[in-house]
Amino acid sequence: MSAETNLKDSNTWKRILYMLLFVLAYSVAEFVLMTIAIVQVLFKLITGDINDNLQILGKQTALYIYDVMLFLTFNTEEKPFPFSAWPDGKK
Repeated sequence: MSAETNLKDSNTWKRILYMLLFVLAYSVAEFVLMTIAIVQVLFKLITGDINDNLQILGKQTALYIYDVMLFLTFNTEEKPFPFSAWPDGKK
């Protein structure tokens, strides 16, 4: 295929739009993950233990970021959440 044909391919342009959406989602997820990490440190300092719910959410968020990176780097065509299930943390 020629470059002109590639530039006119609507599937490529749809993919680019999805990629822009997931770059934004990645930024939000990264902020959430860092917030979870900070709160976990505070829990550990104050109570001496970690928060189990935050631990699960942290793992799910990290897996979501991984799914987004796979999509952005063309390692998968499967779109991450909200176009597929939220990671359950069992991977």
